[in-house]
Amino acid sequence: MRAYDADVSSARAERLVNLVLCLLSTRQFLTAERIRSIVPGYAENDEAFFRMFERDKTELRELGVPLETGRRSSFDTADGYRIARQDYELGEIDLEPDEAAAVALAARLWDSPELAAPAHGALVKLRAAGVEVDEDQGRVQPRVRAGEPAFAPLLAAVQAGRAVTFDHRRGGPGGELATRTVEPWGVVSWRGRWYLVGFDRDRDAPRSFRISRIVEPIRAIGPHGAVTVPPGVDLMGMVRRNVDPPPVVGTARVWVASGRAHGLRRLGTVIRPLTHVGRAGDEMAIELRGTEVLARWLSGHGPDIAVLDPPELAEHVRANWSAAAAAHTT
Repeated sequence: MRAYDADVSSARAERLVNLVLCLLSTRQFLTAERIRSIVPGYAENDEAFFRMFERDKTELRELGVPLETGRRSSFDTADGYRIARQDYELGEIDLEPDEAAAVALAARLWDSPELAAPAHGALVKLRAAGVEVDEDQGRVQPRVRAGEPAFAPLLAAVQAGRAVTFDHRRGGPGGELATRTVEPWGVVSWRGRWYLVGFDRDRDAPRSFRISRIVEPIRAIGPHGAVTVPPGVDLMGMVRRNVDPPPVVGTARVWVASGRAHGLRRLGTVIRPLTHVGRAGDEMAIELRGTEVLARWLSGHGPDIAVLDPPELAEHVRANWSAAAAAHTT
């Protein structure tokens, strides 16, 4: 991709931006004449228009914009154009906390009246021309939020290099509160949520904590500068490993009784109707990410499920049932 020429006129740059918005905001192939009627800045003379349009197409392709050519149906006689969204949109980007904050601040400028009005006007023109517009896909929205009350004192502790103590609610809003003493290494954002990463003195191991589950007050302890980040620590990687589900290692086949275990049914795919020990139900395929985790989930459904495969998963479920029965008989 070559650098964009500095001497390109502002009018041409504005026309190129409008052209990208036009082709990105529709799933249809738009003909050159349709584009001419929608995008401002093109010449009224046919020869001049097609010369400008060909130059703009070349410019976009040289800039790396994936311009597609096609026709809406076999009855169309002229080629149309659109931008391949799946190839145009950026992939996943990891940012440091200060970089994420800067991007979030910059993104807010798009919502300012100076920039929001031209963008909204372009979409109105598209709708007026009868173009199907996917407006939500064209918006730029900052997803990094720092509204949790615990955010500021934790960030201050990171900057001061001081350990902190706080109550952490495990497993969600109704979870049990546990007091933690942590040497904070950093505060990072992952998938729209903030996490504290550090060394958990109570567990004697590195851990990450979702900040929305940390209950105030946050108490800083120890002298300033006592906490340092070990070299080579990947804070974002630690959060990603703790938050993202483990990889799929196989498929489990499970019988599920009819009308039962609706949460489990949402996790899997029905293979076929199946009767098990006289009860109607379905054979389902469920992604296997970890035997122990899935076994705990299945065990809670009792006689409404039966593991058909793999054998080790069935053994884990039976062991959980035996342990539960023993606990209730003692």
